Parts: sequence; structure tokens; C-alpha cells
Amino acid sequence: MTPRLRICPQCHHLLKAKPTLYRYLSTASAITPAAPPSQLNSSPPPIARYPRTQPPSHKAPEFRKSQLHRQYTSLLRSTPLLLLFQHNNLKAKEWMSIRRELQFALEKVDNDLSTNLAPAIKIQAIQASIFQSALLVVEYYHPEQHRTARQPHPTDPSTQSSASLANDTPNAADPTLTHYLSRTAHSAAFPHKKNHPLRPLLSGPLATISFPTVTPQHVRAALSILAPKAPTFPAPTRRVNPGYHETSVQQGLQKLMLLGARVEGRVFDNEGIRWMGGIEGGMEGLRGQLVRILGEVGAGMTGALEGMGRSLWVTVEGRRGMLEEEEEKKGRSGGES
Repeated sequence: MTPRLRICPQCHHLLKAKPTLYRYLSTASAITPAAPPSQLNSSPPPIARYPRTQPPSHKAPEFRKSQLHRQYTSLLRSTPLLLLFQHNNLKAKEWMSIRRELQFALEKVDNDLSTNLAPAIKIQAIQASIFQSALLVVEYYHPEQHRTARQPHPTDPSTQSSASLANDTPNAADPTLTHYLSRTAHSAAFPHKKNHPLRPLLSGPLATISFPTVTPQHVRAALSILAPKAPTFPAPTRRVNPGYHETSVQQGLQKLMLLGARVEGRVFDNEGIRWMGGIEGGMEGLRGQLVRILGEVGAGMTGALEGMGRSLWVTVEGRRGMLEEEEEKKGRSGGES
């Protein structure tokens, strides 16, 4: 039986005066509109039983280790240049003094280059084991390669009538979860645990300096403060920067040791990072050197090709001169006879 329309009690006395209208209303039925074609072809996804901003993870996300893993993953993905240092239990005052002198040197480079990179260059202590796990995930896990297959159309005969619905229960092993704390990311990075080139350096107390872009001038300034080495990376003199020679700064620097760097996904050792920091003119100077080298190679190749053509021309001209002389000799001998 079709449902009837309900009439409020206050309207009954008005409908009694018009029995015909009352009869039409009493026989009227509620009509439910048809579903749109989009709902006929696909059903809405099931309601997830976990917050959208906190999907199931391989490790519990409320732990500090998981949050550090997220922080290090974001740092490695957004930082093209990362210097790696080993520190030996620096005190808070020593950290503060080193950060002050480093910021002072970087701001001086910003003033010379008319840039504003010093506020984005940070030095921080890290936990080696968690940083290594985040590094493996960033290097060897690519979410676009672990997407689940597209679901078939409901009218496709290959569609299963009793297919299981995804994202309805919090399951860390769900293959549709592709964030960097998921089981899928952990499984992709685990086989490479002992193969990464930075693995021998990721032990003990570590600290990193992150740069938002590859800039040899700022690297030179940072190395001159944290790991000075004359003559390319001399430490500031007492007259130029008296604060650098304070006891807290010098004691802290004695506990720092440069290990290497990660530059755009490549691993640099101590000498390699000093070579990059010693490039004259920064990236523009490196591009100029590359253009000059390519120009010299092109000039050498042009000279070699021209030399080959010139030698061929000389050979042909010499042969032609010999033939002309032989013809003249034959003509003279014929005239004398």
C-alpha cells in the first residue's frame, strides 16, 4: 500500500468545507524520485572507520617515533641538500652559541647575494635509526607504483557479486593505504636496509643541516663555521668575528665532525662536499665552467675536422700539381721530336 500524505490537525476544519479536496488529498501518495544514473553505475564508498587524517599505520601513529619518522620523511623529500655531522653530547649553551654563529655567517652571505635563505637553513639533532628508516622509505618507496588496480564497472561481467569492500575497517595491511607510515611503504623499503650508501654513517649521535636549495656559497659559509679548513674554508678571525672565538663555541665545535652529505639524492663524502662548497661563483660559476668546457670540446672537434679537410686539400692540390708537371714534360718532349 502506498504511503499517504499526513495532514496537520489544524487543517481538518478547512478541508471539511471542501470534501472533494479532502478526498484528493487522502488518496494522494508520496512519490520517491528515481536515483540518478551515477548512483546506478557506482555506489558510494563505504564509511571508513578511522579518521581521514590518521589512516592505519605500520607503527602506532601516536608514538613519538612515528612522528619523528614523518618529520624526517618530510625533511628528506623537501631538502635537496643535507649535511651530516656527528656530535658528542653538546650542551644546550654550546648548541645555542653554534646556531648563533652559523646564522650570523649565513645572513652575511644573504646580504652579499641579495637572497633570503638563512632563515630556512636549520641545524638539528636527529635519531640515527629513525632517520635511516625514513631515508630508505624516501629512496625506495614510490606511492605511484603501488596504486591498486581500477575497479571494473558494475555492469562488467567480471565484477564479483560478493566483492570485499575496502577502507571499511582499520587494517594496517590494506594495500590501498600508500602513505609513508603504511605497511606497503615498510615492505618496499625493508629489502634495501643494508644497501644504502649512507648506512655506514648513520650510527651514533648525529646532526643535520638542511638547505632549501643547492647553494655552494652558503655551504662554504657553513663549513667555515662548523668544519673550518684552510685555505678554502678558513675560520673567521678574532678581529672580524670575536663571538666565534668564545669558549662555548670552540668547545662545541670540537665535538662536531663532518661525515658527508646528501645532494639531490646522491651521497657525497667529506672531500666531495668540500669540492662543492669551493665552487667559485656558486651554481652560476659551475654553469659557466660547463659552458667553457663544452666550448673547448667543440673548438677542438672543429679544429680536428678542419685539419682533416685541410690535409686532404693539400694532398689533392699536390697531386694535381704533379699531374700538370707531367703533362708539360710530355708536351715538351713531343715538340722537340
